[in-house]
Parts: sequence; C-alpha cells; structure tokens
Amino acid sequence: MLACNHPNSFLDAVVLATIFKQPVYSLARGDAFNKKWTAFLLRQLNILPVYREREGAEHLHKNYATFDACLNIFKQGGIVLIFSEALCENEWHLRPLKKGTARLALTAWQQQVPLSILPVALNYSSFDLFGKNIQLNFGSTIHKEQYAETESGKLLNQVTSTIQQQLRQYVYEIAGNDKATQAATFAIPVSKTKKMLLAIPAAIGFLIHWPLYRPLQRFIWPRTMHTGHYDSIIAGVLFLLYPFYLLSLAVLAYVFFGSYWWLLPLAAAPFCAWSFVQLKTQTKQ
Repeated sequence: MLACNHPNSFLDAVVLATIFKQPVYSLARGDAFNKKWTAFLLRQLNILPVYREREGAEHLHKNYATFDACLNIFKQGGIVLIFSEALCENEWHLRPLKKGTARLALTAWQQQVPLSILPVALNYSSFDLFGKNIQLNFGSTIHKEQYAETESGKLLNQVTSTIQQQLRQYVYEIAGNDKATQAATFAIPVSKTKKMLLAIPAAIGFLIHWPLYRPLQRFIWPRTMHTGHYDSIIAGVLFLLYPFYLLSLAVLAYVFFGSYWWLLPLAAAPFCAWSFVQLKTQTKQ
C-alpha cells in the first residue's frame, strides 16, 4: 500500500502510476462515480471510490465493497495508492492524516494478508506553471511485525502516527509566498552548453505550441484556479489533445510542402517542446 500526501489532485496518482511496472490502483472521492459513464471510465483506469459523510451517509456502506476490492488486490500482490490526508490542497505542507489508511492495513493484517505500507511524499515546484520539477521521496516500509500492540484502537493510532512521522520528514514545509526557498529547493541548474544547444529549438517549441496551450490555459484557469485541480485538469486535457494537435501539424506540413514533410512535425514538435521545458522558468519569481 502506498500512503501518500495529496498536494495536486489526480496528477499525484498519474505520477505514481508511471514509476511502477505493475498497475497501481488508487482511491478517489465517491461523488466522482455518480454518473454511470464516469464510474465505468474511472474503474477502467484502476480507480476505486471512497465515500465520505459529505457525499451522503447513505453511501458509506459502499466503502465495504471498495475495501474488499483492495484486499483482493493485496492478496494478489498488487499495489493500492491511498492519499492519507483525504483532501487535496495545493501547498507545501503535510496535513493531519485520516485513519482510513491504517484501518485498511489492519483489516488486511487481521486476514493474514502480508501487506506492507510504503509512505510516499510528493513535492512539486509549482502548482500552476507549465513544466515542473517533482521531488518524490520514499519512506521506510511499515510491517505488522514492528508493532507489539494488539488492541485494534491503539494499533490504529500507532500505524497512523508512524505514517505521519515518516511523511513529515519528506513533505516540504514552505510558505506559499516564500519564492526564494521554493527556487532553492526545486530549481535544477542548466548549463551554458545546454542553453546554447537548445535555445533555437526551445524558441520554435514555444511558437508552435502556443496556439494549443494558451487558449486552453485561458479557458481552464478561471474555472479551476480556486479548486486545486487546475494543474491536473490542464495536464489531462493536453495529454488527450496533443496527438490530435500533432496530426493537424502533420496535415498542414503535407498541404503546404507535400511529399514527406508531414513527418517532420511528428518528430520535431515533441523535441522542441521538450527543449522549451528544459530552459523555461522553473519556479515563480
């Protein structure tokens, strides 16, 4: 089980899912499953619902089905990601953990499932800049055998406390207006040679991707800037639309230049975009 902080909406789950070879199942707020088509899509993406009282006490019984699904995943040696803070906040700060993570672990241990808990800390250089640096820190694996306590209530508190203590070591505590500390913590030096080699493709990358990114940014930002979901939504939308944007560039190249020129955007555009990300401002000034 991955016990993680939750600073950046569903982008947190995407980041973690990309670094493990086997599928990562994650838990998400239950109200996202209210519509049948969204529920079907989320389940195909290995996302399971967790219902809180704010979504209605009448839905709480559905959590038993999710817990059973998680236990089956653990029995098969699978991975389940839980955001132990429960709520997403765009901040460099660890909030008090809920007991759901420890409760699921205790249930697995009571059924003799050899479950281990791995605390994971996600730290982003920014929650709204395009292209960001992420520092991912792993704690020490937590096992049932390290606890002498057998009374469930006390053990629940101990496991939650252990996860909290580990995450506190690795989740950065930085004030939102402390730009200097943010830059010192996350900025990665770029060599002069790299700047020289990538300057022209970076400029090209900015120019050819501006028509895609800027309209989306202006549309999404005012609708999501106070929700904590802006970064995840624009990343998700760009992920879905970029193949079609590349295809449109290829069509334009073919129409205006003919022959095999349509292949050029397919190869050059991603490289130029990557070059721009390497040289762009990494943190807010």
